[in-house]
Amino acid sequence: FTYTLNEGTLAENYEINPVYGTLTVTKSTKAITISSDSKGWKYDGSDHSYEKYTVTYGDETIEGTEGQVEFTLSTGDKITISNGASVKNVSDTAAKNNTYDYELTNADQYETVTASYGTLTITARNVTLTSADDTKEYDGSPLTNSTVTVSGDGFVSGEGATYNVTGSQTEVGGEAKNNTFTYTLNEGTLAENYEINPVYGTLTV
Repeated sequence: FTYTLNEGTLAENYEINPVYGTLTVTKSTKAITISSDSKGWKYDGSDHSYEKYTVTYGDETIEGTEGQVEFTLSTGDKITISNGASVKNVSDTAAKNNTYDYELTNADQYETVTASYGTLTITARNVTLTSADDTKEYDGSPLTNSTVTVSGDGFVSGEGATYNVTGSQTEVGGEAKNNTFTYTLNEGTLAENYEINPVYGTLTV
């Protein structure tokens, strides 16, 4: 500080000794926690991310909207979040995988900053593959039908399978044979992303 003597106060009459006190700012002991939320999707061939975050500072809670990546604390300091994680395939699912990076202005002024991560989940599509039912009168030649119908959630556009239908029935009598088949997933179609249930039709002569 500086000082100015009041009018009528003569400096000669005083021996003035300024003594400066100490102003000390300590780190904030209020804990900061940054948390990402959790979300799940059924596999659709696309990348998915969920940029929804919550910031707490002591008793203060800032609930972000989806896509909000900047938060201002009551101190005026800002938290900026970047590089949020994304998932595409079932195998990308893992606990606490919604990771991110963050920057906090004046970070050295805070004792505790903790990052907490939610979980991004991809679940498999349920697909039913059904071979055809077919019937004909006996003519000495085998009855076959190579049609396979896809139902349930179906395959994502651009993905699928090829089929080798092996079912065949030539003679009358006995139980109708199953219209058996095998399938091979096309290139780029990952088995992990599908729960596939084959259903065999019947061939009756």
